Amino acid sequence: MRHTVLATLLASTTLNASVAPADHGQDIRFREKVDVERVVIDARAVDGRGQPILGLAATNFQVKVDGKPVALESATWVTGTPPDELLPAVEGDAATAGDVVVGGLPRGRLIVMLFQKDFDPSRLTGLLRMQGKAVKFLETLGPEDRVAVLTFDYHLKLWQDFTADRERLRLAIQRSLFFGKFPSGQSVDPPSLAEGFDFDAAKRAAEPETALLVTARALLPLRGPKSLVFFGWGMGRLSGDHVFLDADYGPARQALLEARTTVFTLDVTDADSHTLEVGLEQVAADTGGFYAKTHLFPALAMARLEGALAGHYLLVFEKPGYKRGAHRVEVKLQGIKGDVLAKSSYVD
Repeated sequence: MRHTVLATLLASTTLNASVAPADHGQDIRFREKVDVERVVIDARAVDGRGQPILGLAATNFQVKVDGKPVALESATWVTGTPPDELLPAVEGDAATAGDVVVGGLPRGRLIVMLFQKDFDPSRLTGLLRMQGKAVKFLETLGPEDRVAVLTFDYHLKLWQDFTADRERLRLAIQRSLFFGKFPSGQSVDPPSLAEGFDFDAAKRAAEPETALLVTARALLPLRGPKSLVFFGWGMGRLSGDHVFLDADYGPARQALLEARTTVFTLDVTDADSHTLEVGLEQVAADTGGFYAKTHLFPALAMARLEGALAGHYLLVFEKPGYKRGAHRVEVKLQGIKGDVLAKSSYVD
């Protein structure tokens, strides 16, 4: 039986609401203040083909925290960046004229593509196959969607900052797998991954867990949900009968969840199974994404990815009065067939 190293669980996104009684012309010297903390979960409801299930309400979801049911206040379907009123307030946030940008971010989706490079034949063939699929995937993007491109071998490299320019993205994806020299300029328009990207730490990143940590920290300043598509061949190291994740996995998982980043891992290895797939499965499960093999039916894996990225539900519930710390979260559908992809924990 294979095992992975478990890491510290992550903090949730919370909303604070203050309530005070109305002052009907009276001299009220003291006002009661009630702070209500709420947990926000990004959840993807999908059918057996991996396509999104639309039209769901709060009653269609069953949420448990530490094994006990909690009552959902709302379940709102969003595509891309949610409206400002659905997000935790951040000082200085404002929507621009025309409501094109909310909280400094475009209405569209923010997607990071990370390619794990290796020239071993069992991995290179699949990597080249999925490189072509990734280029084809660009055709499914909307005009407001922005994508960034990174690669990892024994260093993490930022090839393309967030952009909606499909041609620049196509060139970055095609050139990044073979050319040693790469551009790393910051995007002209916000949002920018490069602005918070630690290039020195990226050069020192010798393990994929560290690469995820550097990427997640760069995403932290950007509001709203993000998706990280990891075209990889493995993560972790084998020791005896067990697979252990690097020490940076715990902090990486925490940073990914704090940044509201869901990881979808697409395994490029030409094999029905292999030892290091367990690490790819782990990060997807922890962040609310999925793991898929691509060596037999790559088009199906990409169709499943497209469905998952189509949108998600914002599930909001009042934080239970449990002792502060790490809390396990389970989200299922009730009264309807399908699966839910959501993060597995939060910390308060």
